Amino acid sequence: MTPFGWGSIARLGLVQMALGAIVVLTTSTLNRVMVVELALPALLPGMLVALHYLVQIARPRMGHGSDVGGRRTPWIVGGMAVLGVGGVVAALGTVWMTTDRAAGIALAVFGFALVGLGVSASGTSLLVMLAKRVPATRRAGAATLVWMMMIAGFALTAGVAGHLLEPYSPERLLAVTAGVSLSAFVLALVALRGLEGEQASYERPIGDAPSFKDALAQVWSEPVARRFTIFVFVSMLAYSAQDLILEPFAGTVFGYTPGASTQLSGVQHGGVLAGMLLVAFSGALAARFPMHPVLGRIGSLRGWTIGGCIASALALFGLTLAGLHGEGSPLKATVFALGLANGAFSIGAIGSMMRLAGEGRQAREGVRMGLWGAAQAVAFGLGGLVGTGASDLARWLIASPGSAYAAVFALEGLLFLLSAALAWRISAPTANAPSRLSPFSNAGDAFAVGPNPRQLS
Repeated sequence: MTPFGWGSIARLGLVQMALGAIVVLTTSTLNRVMVVELALPALLPGMLVALHYLVQIARPRMGHGSDVGGRRTPWIVGGMAVLGVGGVVAALGTVWMTTDRAAGIALAVFGFALVGLGVSASGTSLLVMLAKRVPATRRAGAATLVWMMMIAGFALTAGVAGHLLEPYSPERLLAVTAGVSLSAFVLALVALRGLEGEQASYERPIGDAPSFKDALAQVWSEPVARRFTIFVFVSMLAYSAQDLILEPFAGTVFGYTPGASTQLSGVQHGGVLAGMLLVAFSGALAARFPMHPVLGRIGSLRGWTIGGCIASALALFGLTLAGLHGEGSPLKATVFALGLANGAFSIGAIGSMMRLAGEGRQAREGVRMGLWGAAQAVAFGLGGLVGTGASDLARWLIASPGSAYAAVFALEGLLFLLSAALAWRISAPTANAPSRLSPFSNAGDAFAVGPNPRQLS
């Protein structure tokens, strides 16, 4: 197969941007409409968003289907179609809640389930295509470019949709959702046209294709795939658990206003972007000077993945101290450092997925990628509940809010340290060819992955 150049990688980034546009509209805009305009309990959209993560346990099955078929494009296109329909159905259910709450909620449940299935089909096959076609020397840069384009899709959709929804009306909500979904689908079609090529069909398994149950059992029996699945779950649980409590922490302990806490979230996201760019730049230097004793090693996946987890833990321990000491602590600097570490870790994890997808039994790339995507989705679905539930429990047990939040941040830091230990133990199958080097080695493979920038997709 012809390796992807930067133009082809950017086209996949456009697909990821289209995917993110629909997801952010359903998980963010509809969330706000239910809580504010419809005055419904925040638990309802929270459960709907959790549902769209839960449905993504179907990712391994979707990946198996693309493995058997030998092509990824039909699964990406089909997934985008289901995702677009799901977005419109979810919006229609939200509008229906104004006149018939029970029927509207039932329809929204169906819509969010379709969103989860669409993300499963399109996102899994997109990652497999990246893993199969992007050379090792471009993996960090490719991961950074694709996920930055997804973040741009979030921002662009939020800005444009927010403008078009003013003044709000149910009819506007339906029109904007349908317009975004259709535009995203067309963009994905244009970006994918001729990208995979007919040559990709040779990837089909030789002989009779195994059942999904057998294929999943074969992948789970591979030590590297099994250990990496556990690593993804634990690290993404730690990554997502912090998300919903950081702004309440800033408001409760440091007296931040809603506007100030939102700006603090922007500081964190700026750190994430800087961390992603740092890994991409380091990978480019390593590829340019592969024999240099220092520069040739700074792009190591082992270093960025493990180091990112450890740095995230240290930043969370910094927030622990901030919670104990209160005002006067360098909160913004600590939050930026957390974002920086999270960004570096996330790109390292994506690149690790791209590398490990091809390790082990052939024609199982989709199942492996689906398994890791499912682990991440379940972790994200649980992360928000664990983070907020732990903070509520700590505040009930501990009189001081600062100390309560400190206990939760410390627990999340320990999860990141556990993630670093898990990543340390991962090694790829032994082989003589350089292309089979461990993705956690310090030489050869230099590049590297949730969340939405929080979600790997």
